[in-house]
Amino acid sequence: MFEGVFTAMVTPFDKDGKVDEEGLRKNVEFQIKSGVHGLVPVGTTGECATLSYEEHNRVIEIVVDAAKGRVPVLAGTGSNSTWEAIMLTKHAKEVGADGALIVVPYYNKPTQAGLYAHYKRIAEEVDIPIVIYNIPSRTGINMLPETMAKLAKLSNIVGVKEATGDMDQVKRIIELTKNEDFVVTSGNDSDTLEIMKLGGVGVISVASNIVPDRVVALVEAAKSGEWEKAERIHQELSPLFKALFIETNPGPVKTAMNWMGLPAGGLRLPLVEMAPENQQKLREVLVQMGLLK
Repeated sequence: MFEGVFTAMVTPFDKDGKVDEEGLRKNVEFQIKSGVHGLVPVGTTGECATLSYEEHNRVIEIVVDAAKGRVPVLAGTGSNSTWEAIMLTKHAKEVGADGALIVVPYYNKPTQAGLYAHYKRIAEEVDIPIVIYNIPSRTGINMLPETMAKLAKLSNIVGVKEATGDMDQVKRIIELTKNEDFVVTSGNDSDTLEIMKLGGVGVISVASNIVPDRVVALVEAAKSGEWEKAERIHQELSPLFKALFIETNPGPVKTAMNWMGLPAGGLRLPLVEMAPENQQKLREVLVQMGLLK
């Protein structure tokens, strides 16, 4: 269910800084018409850290409603508080999300035993497919492959969004979970091709907010074993992958979307507008790729 290109959607804001519900619906439509395989609202790219509970839940409701079952919706429901993650995950299930993307608890740095207990409790409390989100650069803690393999034995823990950038770890996860119903998907656009070569099934993508068709072409070429074609597309997209992380995500992708006429709006503090010199670098890449004139 969670294979292919899943877009890590931005949360668009209006001029008053409120969630732009109409813009969000437009983005859902653009993504689906462009051929993506699924949608991920309120993850890191969706600025989940600065949304209220009400806004967080509302964004999931809108995306599920707008998608109308055409593609799966994998809702971000993670927290460093287990009870809070359970609350958000229960709501996602109630409104019809197809799965929950749950980030490794951040800031409080639990042990591997604590990570296992966190996910086990959520899986027991909410009967919904769960994808682990492992991103040590954001959370301060890495879930080890052995912990993942243990969690993969739980029936509703079905995969991981792996964003360590460590291909040895990716290989180890795939080896340890090969007998389970568990998939590995890339958490970094720049790692997608290498992860798929190791047996990964796709990407939860930031770049697909603006070039969904091209990211889909990359992943579908890799899925069908057309490695030369996949490599060519990867090389074409690499400058964009880098430019979208020239500052903290989602600053660059929201900036690009605004320039391209896609609903995005501003950022929630403490994130601020990109520095002028970085805006110029981003613009140059977008022009080179034919996305701007």
